[in-house]
Amino acid sequence: MAEFDKIFLVWRKGTGHRRVDVGILEKTNEGKHIFNYSPNFAGLQETEGVTPYTEFQDITRTYNGNVAEIFGQRLMKSDRPDVDAFFNFWEVDKEKADDKFYLLGKTQGLVPTDNFEFLAEYNLVPGLHFLTEIAALSIEPKLEKGTVKPGDILRFELEPTNPKDIEAVKVFKDNLFVGYIKKHHCKVFHEIGSDKLSLTVKALDQSEYIKRLFVKVALEK
Repeated sequence: MAEFDKIFLVWRKGTGHRRVDVGILEKTNEGKHIFNYSPNFAGLQETEGVTPYTEFQDITRTYNGNVAEIFGQRLMKSDRPDVDAFFNFWEVDKEKADDKFYLLGKTQGLVPTDNFEFLAEYNLVPGLHFLTEIAALSIEPKLEKGTVKPGDILRFELEPTNPKDIEAVKVFKDNLFVGYIKKHHCKVFHEIGSDKLSLTVKALDQSEYIKRLFVKVALEK
């Protein structure tokens, strides 16, 4: 079983707003890729202001063929001098560096020009490790600068009573609430054996408060 075989295309208006599913990119058993918009995409256009992805304007169509390559245009070019640092940050297996589907899932396909993200639905497989960004950091009280630092070990708790997402996973440093595991990345924490998942702070962006926090999720041997 692969680390993941489906990636959700999500969108949000900006910091502090909820992430909404707008589509799903899947890898079939034959190794092909297909993309479909969410059934409620038309409603999201009205309520959230979402617009279709530029190259995929027909929201009723199933797209196949070179969809991974089209989405892959968001990825860092392989000839850039800092590509190795980019791969190391996102926990990328460099032997799979030519696999656009894999890279989209591992790096989330983030670009500064739009509000789309690509969130893989991970499977609990041997050797699993990936980077996720902690959500809900803008919720009061905000985390002050220096509250957590790279290398800190965090812990998690399931929150099945969460009214917005029964698969929500809360993250703590000792007894201090930090935030939530990102949408879709949280599903693997509900699988049998997920108690062996570890969380380690990898990087953060902070001024007076912590603005962004990246955590490495790994399945302990």
